[in-house]
Amino acid sequence: MKITLIGLGICRGDMSLSAKAALDGAAKIMARTSRGAAYGQLEGRETEYLDDLYEHSRSFDTLNRKIAAKVIAQSKVTPVVYCVDGAVSEDEGCKLILAGAKQVEVLEGPSKISRIKTLARMKSSCVTALSAYDISSLKSCPAAVVYDMDDFGLADAVKRRLTQLFGEETECTFINSEGARRIKIYEIDRFKTYDADCAVAVEEREFLKKDRFDYADLEHMIKLLRAPGGCPWDRAQTNLTIRQNMIEEAYELVDAINRGDDDGMEEECGDVLLQAAFHCVMKEEQGAFSSSDALTRVVKKLIFRHSHIFGGDRAADESAALGVWERNKMKEKHQTTYTQSLEAVPKNFPACMRAQKVGKRAAKSGMDFLSPLSASEKIGEEAIELLKALQAGDGDAVFEESGDLLFAAVNTCRLAGVDCEQALAAATDKFVARFAEFERLVLADGKDTTDLCDEEYDWYWLQAKNATKEH
Repeated sequence: MKITLIGLGICRGDMSLSAKAALDGAAKIMARTSRGAAYGQLEGRETEYLDDLYEHSRSFDTLNRKIAAKVIAQSKVTPVVYCVDGAVSEDEGCKLILAGAKQVEVLEGPSKISRIKTLARMKSSCVTALSAYDISSLKSCPAAVVYDMDDFGLADAVKRRLTQLFGEETECTFINSEGARRIKIYEIDRFKTYDADCAVAVEEREFLKKDRFDYADLEHMIKLLRAPGGCPWDRAQTNLTIRQNMIEEAYELVDAINRGDDDGMEEECGDVLLQAAFHCVMKEEQGAFSSSDALTRVVKKLIFRHSHIFGGDRAADESAALGVWERNKMKEKHQTTYTQSLEAVPKNFPACMRAQKVGKRAAKSGMDFLSPLSASEKIGEEAIELLKALQAGDGDAVFEESGDLLFAAVNTCRLAGVDCEQALAAATDKFVARFAEFERLVLADGKDTTDLCDEEYDWYWLQAKNATKEH
């Protein structure tokens, strides 16, 4: 049977004559809620209000689906007139009804979003508008309008999300039944009462006056710097000239992680993003790809590789999930042999890291030692071969056998569950600490490290070792 969707507008007097006629002849009237001035136009009419669905919905999306389902189900029994505040075209539940029902008539009403924009005197032509019930889905945007802010909890959620996107000190316009007033975003949840007519609007700000920036702003900044009249250094760079910067910034980020330095991590994450954005902007200039292409690719990659989440595969634990990832990765990269997987490990990795990754991928073919102990036997064999090369004075053999010895040590560590890069870094840190104590002890005795005999050197080193062990 037929569904008639009516937009009630914002306040009394907004309802059209055709909407009144539809209500006068309605067998069944339903309304999204009873809250809000616009619904006062339904007084005196027998109306089923759907307020209870708000209380039993975990999200705005769930609420709209429940409303649409209820209205469509009722229409199978009798023709329904369903009313919403504002315009039908702005209501998410009405959109679902239009998509799911066959016989639907729309009697449009004044837009509450347009009213809010007018009251706020917004100039921006690019405004994202949404209900406060859906505030968690608000993404980065130049300007925003948030309506349906009908209780303190929603006002608090709106304040928090807008603070993340625009900054708590940014000015906005708060709107209620009394009119509009300018406030700061941090003041959004400081009013005594909230109702369905409460809304907030944030105007677009000039680029350099913004308090908060997003990835698009980062790219915009790079484009400004590389534009004619921009920074000579930034304009002169190519992907090749700044490639080392990415390695340096990545190491600085890892260093901040190792220090447990959240402030340092925040800064270094930004620097890593800057390098990625810089490369994307330059490739966009060349017509190769854009940041949108790169981001699309990585999201599609995550979807494809997590087929145990988004597909038909199953993974009961971490190990199984990693196995699914690796299989999908080989399929994605069209790798049909394990050799191709080994060859794909970047050659500019630190040598220890590359050796461990190569050994790990080779092990997937079934070629591996039975245990760390069996792998450690290879260390002894390679050490003997290195010793023979040293005794023979064969420089080329010393070079080759040194590499074999190190590779055998990496395999042993890998099978023992040790990250070789971290283990070697820790051993180096330990040596530096012991050497510092060793030198301190020598100098404290008025001696010079270069003048020590072997026995003295060993004695001081043992003292330093014992001292640093205690710490």
